[in-house]
Amino acid sequence: MNKSLPEFGAEDLEVLQRTPGYRGFFAIDKVLLKHRLYAGGWSPSFTRELFLRDPAAGVLLYDPERDQLVMVEQFRIGALPDAESRGTSPWMLEIVAGIMAPNENAEDLSRREAKEEAGCDIQDLVHITDYYNSPGGSNERISLFCGRVDASNAGGIHGLEEENEDIRALVLSFEEAWLALQEGRMNNAMAIIAMQWLYINRELLRKKWRSQGPCAA
Repeated sequence: MNKSLPEFGAEDLEVLQRTPGYRGFFAIDKVLLKHRLYAGGWSPSFTRELFLRDPAAGVLLYDPERDQLVMVEQFRIGALPDAESRGTSPWMLEIVAGIMAPNENAEDLSRREAKEEAGCDIQDLVHITDYYNSPGGSNERISLFCGRVDASNAGGIHGLEEENEDIRALVLSFEEAWLALQEGRMNNAMAIIAMQWLYINRELLRKKWRSQGPCAA
């Protein structure tokens, strides 16, 4: 057994009390718990606040024929403090993403959000990875994909008015998107992880998808 990998599991944790806290657009619980220690024995009981979010998925929209990406830009409240203190823009360059509805899986969500946020139909999906976005305080779990699209007519303004979405779809060459990452203009985890994956797998992905023929109109 590889001793560098975690050996503790759910049985090594005891939740003593869980108290519902804030309930709004998001939710927060207060959790009293203890867990086993690497040195042996158990920790004293301690409290953590847990930021609750439903599972989410993101998809990097890629056209292998044109070597182009369809990305989106929108206002993000999480960037507001830096906008106020440092004058940075709270509009972020991102990949298409959303939160799963009840009984919706990550693949279906990716296809739905691609249509709603960018006006694109996904022809094929490749799973990149699943990961926790900020496990130090949140349960949010992300499923990440790369989706094959036809970028020839992509662009424009999208989003659902009832969700206060004002989303601009942008078509970028791979080189333009990679430069945006390197210069720090693409500064959110989901987009960075997806772009780094594409950087590593781009040639194999282009060969695979181009061998299947052009996207259906």
